[in-house]
Amino acid sequence: MLIAVTSSGDSLDSLVNEKFGRCQYFIIVNADTMKYEVVPNPAENAQGGAGPKAAEVLVNKGVNVLLTGHVGDKAEEALKKGHIHIITGLNENTKIADAIKFYLSKK
Repeated sequence: MLIAVTSSGDSLDSLVNEKFGRCQYFIIVNADTMKYEVVPNPAENAQGGAGPKAAEVLVNKGVNVLLTGHVGDKAEEALKKGHIHIITGLNENTKIADAIKFYLSKK
């Protein structure tokens, strides 16, 4: 299972970014191996449609679950079409590693 977390930095020690479409990075973690990939968000500075553009990145990477603070309506629609389970409500005081551990402990 691949879990993506919206991040303001490029490591597991970085903090969650609450804004899905405008986050700086996605940290994509393989839940089986805990190896991760850092993917810069190409939609971060998009003029419009950042959410759906960001969703396309995660769908193309084969992500199964997204952990973030908030997802807009159009992004949510694109993520659901890509069969990505969305978990919202994370805040910017949470480290990526802690968000992953918490999700896995509740799964």
